[in-house]
Amino acid sequence: MTGDGDGTDRRSPAVFLERQTYRRRRLMDAARLLPVLGALLFAVPLLWPGAEDAGAAAPLPTSRAIRYIFLVWALLILGNIWFGLLTRGWSGPGRAEDEAEVPERGLG
Repeated sequence: MTGDGDGTDRRSPAVFLERQTYRRRRLMDAARLLPVLGALLFAVPLLWPGAEDAGAAAPLPTSRAIRYIFLVWALLILGNIWFGLLTRGWSGPGRAEDEAEVPERGLG
């Protein structure tokens, strides 16, 4: 029972989002987190053991770190392309052609 004794249920109605709207919001959330993920992945080589670590294992060569950073960079580019392809149809049919015909306005 909810507490007032009259038997009515005072819960708020269930919130229902369309599947397409829900997926768009989750995709936008993932796109917003992509730069944060990239920054964290770029910082990983800072945690690798260096030559100054006396008790640690042998330091990793610089070439390995450069390959890692290039791989992360390439994956971030591919991720952005993927998000762009997924969001291409969001503007609706015919909107892309309309935007292409609008002349650009100069700042001066």
